[in-house]
Amino acid sequence: MCTDYTDLNKACPKDAYPLPCIERLVDGASGHSIFSFLDAYSGYNQIRMHPSDEEKTTFITENANFCYRVMPFGLKNVGATYQRLMDKVFQGQIGRNIEIYVDDMVVKSNSLTEHITDLAEIFGELRKHNMRLNLEKCTFGVKGGKFLGFMLSARGIEANRDKCQVVLNIRSPSNLKELQRLSGRLVALSRFLPRLGDKISPMTKLLRKASAFSWDEHCETAFTALKTTLATPPTLAKPDPLSPILVYLAVSEEAISSVLVQEKEGNQAPVYFVN
Repeated sequence: MCTDYTDLNKACPKDAYPLPCIERLVDGASGHSIFSFLDAYSGYNQIRMHPSDEEKTTFITENANFCYRVMPFGLKNVGATYQRLMDKVFQGQIGRNIEIYVDDMVVKSNSLTEHITDLAEIFGELRKHNMRLNLEKCTFGVKGGKFLGFMLSARGIEANRDKCQVVLNIRSPSNLKELQRLSGRLVALSRFLPRLGDKISPMTKLLRKASAFSWDEHCETAFTALKTTLATPPTLAKPDPLSPILVYLAVSEEAISSVLVQEKEGNQAPVYFVN
């Protein structure tokens, strides 16, 4: 059940508890050999409401009025509250063998033996704090999977195939709104697109023009080249603080782009494309 708490949320002060940086979590989880993706069973509902606040969640039905004894969906600060709980419960594990963003959890290990030990440690903390998992939505002992919109594997970080496929299936924009929608999708994938600013410069000019929308052959050529890149996007390496990191900078009349490159044993692998 979902209750509309719009008015209650307006009266509640915002909980400023910070959420972790998604890219830092993805970088920290990538490059491992084996993963388990965990999902809490009705995670928000596992947190008790303060007794004095229960009546504030009251909702009306035909037969009676009810209120929540546990934290319901729809309240303004549920995300921050849940993240605070996860940070407290797994304070000894976060960054070492688990990464957590609100209710998205991934256990990461470098071997099966290590993974079993890590899972036992995580389960111990869950049991200690009386928390439950939804086994139907958990995946254990896999070599890769989706986390926060990215694909994780031992090789590193891969672009979300579904997001790439959406762009590959898009027809050429016929108006400004369609181009703006396409630009938003490209921004979400920009980490995997080298020299994106140069490649889409004909399209970017259209976004800045006040005149009538005109999709010409230069825009079509740029869009086709972009789709070619997205058909086989590069895999980004896991950043290693002990290995040298190089920065390559490309400057043109249209854009400035750069790439962070990790060098190991004479081989260079991209870590992050900046556009």
